[in-house]
Amino acid sequence: MLRRAAITPRKRARAGRPAWKVANDFRRWLRTLPCAACHRPAVEMALNESAHVDHAGDKGVGTKVSDRFCIPLCPECHACQHSEGWLTFEKKLDQGSAVALSGLYWTDWPGRREWERDLAARGEALA
Repeated sequence: MLRRAAITPRKRARAGRPAWKVANDFRRWLRTLPCAACHRPAVEMALNESAHVDHAGDKGVGTKVSDRFCIPLCPECHACQHSEGWLTFEKKLDQGSAVALSGLYWTDWPGRREWERDLAARGEALA
């Protein structure tokens, strides 16, 4: 017989992710770009995925890394990244470092300044 913990859903964090960690428009923009590993273009019916670079630094217990630490990966490369782990998978990237690459995508995002202005207007700042 399964224990109750095995069949009950996990409890979600009540507060949710802080606003400085969430950039949904950035992730949407990333999905339209070619895969950072195999350079496969995004197509309308099968957009690429925004992959969070877990070792970027602001990940905590029960929370994922900020959306600004994402890179575009096709579904196949994203699955490969999950099975191999970031440190092995990074060897397939032209840049070598997924953290550095995520920084390049973040600074190239056309909506970044507006996102940062909105965040500052709400009285929050990037951590």
